[in-house]
Amino acid sequence: MSLGTAGARAARTADPAEPGGDAALAAAVALPPRAERAERAEAAADRLRTAAVDAVAVTWVDNAGITRVKAVPVGGLVHAAEWGIGTAPCFDVFLADDASTTSPIIGGPTGDLRLYPDLDRLVPLAAQPGWAWAPGDRHTQAGGPHPGCQRLFARRTEAAAAARGLSLKAGIEVEWVVALDGPLQEAPRYPTHGPAYGMHRLTDLSDYLRDVLRALDHQGLDVLQIHPEYSPGQFEVSVAPEGPVGAADTSVLVRHTIRAVSARHGLRVSFAPVVEPGAVGNGGHLHLSLWRDGRNLGHGGPGPHGLTAEAEGFLAGVLDALPALLVLGCSSPAGYLRLVPQHWAGAYQCWGLENREAALRLVTGSTGERAAAANAEVKCFDASANPYLAVGGVIAAGLAGLERRGTLPPEFTGDPAAAEPGTVPRLPQGPAEAIAAYERSAVLREALGEPLYQAVLAVRRAEAEQYASAGPEQLVAATRWRY
Repeated sequence: MSLGTAGARAARTADPAEPGGDAALAAAVALPPRAERAERAEAAADRLRTAAVDAVAVTWVDNAGITRVKAVPVGGLVHAAEWGIGTAPCFDVFLADDASTTSPIIGGPTGDLRLYPDLDRLVPLAAQPGWAWAPGDRHTQAGGPHPGCQRLFARRTEAAAAARGLSLKAGIEVEWVVALDGPLQEAPRYPTHGPAYGMHRLTDLSDYLRDVLRALDHQGLDVLQIHPEYSPGQFEVSVAPEGPVGAADTSVLVRHTIRAVSARHGLRVSFAPVVEPGAVGNGGHLHLSLWRDGRNLGHGGPGPHGLTAEAEGFLAGVLDALPALLVLGCSSPAGYLRLVPQHWAGAYQCWGLENREAALRLVTGSTGERAAAANAEVKCFDASANPYLAVGGVIAAGLAGLERRGTLPPEFTGDPAAAEPGTVPRLPQGPAEAIAAYERSAVLREALGEPLYQAVLAVRRAEAEQYASAGPEQLVAATRWRY
């Protein structure tokens, strides 16, 4: 069975037990029994009270890439786990500025959903004393999976890989710009003016960065590295890889933690694709590796740089789908101001070993650790993306490539911008081109399912129209503090 067919079927199924549904995919998005949820929530609430936690923030990420939230007191956690928290389906067609549009299936004031906290990811927030956080899954009032839930979409694609005996490890790099607090209408003023990647910046903000690290550590996250980035006031943090849905959850938690630590230091942060026109922007690079039976399929095979046939087919599918995947991984029109040549943004639809100008960068790791470290990096994604859509879309495209036994084209070495014109295809240079590629993608349409596919399309069209006449300054100013 193809991933697309499975994804579409699961997206359309209101009842996980519907006859003819795929049992494995349905189980991936089904709620556990209510009594089990209540018992686990009672134990979790007791632990939270012991940790002096008073309230739980339950989040989901909309199709514009904005993290939305409902919160309950700790005393209400059991009820939330049993019956969910009311949320309107119209959030699926919200834009980044809180305006809204409609899709053929989702939109308008009618209807309601239930947001259920994932108790497996429940964690006290180190930078917000008295608060805990959990990501949420959205279901119908009858208890079936909401077909527009982005997190459930990512769960389905992970389950589709598992049905083939495959697992994935993923991680999303988090880049941000830190600024002094001030009027939102003003351009950012920076608390450090050290050089790119310079020790000056780390020294200037060492207390702040230490508190970021402490907060992430207290929340159980394994930080691999933290460092100054290229643009003024810009930093990056990377955490250890995990399953795709877990990596998307962690991306949300890391950004929220950075924002909370920044607020305690009197600072403001932006994860927007571009904070100042012409500057290097904030990426949301997705790293992933494909595994079978404990073996990294990106190493030890007969293909390019040790890829196995399965890993090569997977990456071929991702590379082929990148123009359409930008609708999921580069959601804001401002993202195309970041996606330019010679900015290490991955503006060209090519791949290469350790090539930071290629949209798909192959990373083998150091000699001796490649069996564990080999992975691929999707560089053209940014921090405006809904991370669940990004990981789910990449898995869908990769499994489609694996199914058709795809092979990678010749790799590109060097700077694609210096190649003969027309030699290396550019990725879409604006929302209209990406939307057109998305509309041509049968793989993504089937995997997302019609309700989610149409909601994403409606939001992208609305924001493209909203900013069609905006110049770079206006576009950046409108989105700078939304992410």
